[in-house]
Amino acid sequence: MKLIVGLGNPGRRYAATRHNVGFAVAERLVQRIGQTTPRARFHGETVEATVGDQRVLVLCPHTLMNRSGLSVLAARDFYKLDLADILIVCDDFNLPLAKLRCRSKGSSGGQKGLQDIVNRLGTDEMARLRIGIGPPPADRDVVAYVLSRFHPEEVDLIRTAVDRAADAAVDWVREGIEFCMNRYNADAALGD
Repeated sequence: MKLIVGLGNPGRRYAATRHNVGFAVAERLVQRIGQTTPRARFHGETVEATVGDQRVLVLCPHTLMNRSGLSVLAARDFYKLDLADILIVCDDFNLPLAKLRCRSKGSSGGQKGLQDIVNRLGTDEMARLRIGIGPPPADRDVVAYVLSRFHPEEVDLIRTAVDRAADAAVDWVREGIEFCMNRYNADAALGD
């Protein structure tokens, strides 16, 4: 079993916000590979899928972003997953808009959902796929910025990034994180 976790905040208030880009990737992924009706499990919503011969569980925690680790820990413990079988998908305001960054491990970079997962699992040694939401303007509060919606001129770019991130998640299942790092960490926001 592979676990792909899309981070975000549940509820209409947060739908389509910058902070919910992880949910958007999970939704796109489920549209492509999902094989079951969503179920409420592990303090979130899950969909089971298969990529090739590999079973995949797509999880969107419904614990609010800053408590995402509760959901991930429950799924990890239930399936007795190795850390190498977990991919976290989240937003990153330290990356330019629509840039993808895959990593096999590392710090949370200030992303509070990812930090809660690191804290609850007791390690930062799980793969992550970050989607750039662009830096907040100098005069804008970070929390207000990440909870804001994309500007109309950004929507097409972020939609393309979400599609590419869903591709990257499938490639992670098939080929592993090193492959994804080589393919998706190009300098251009939507590199080849």
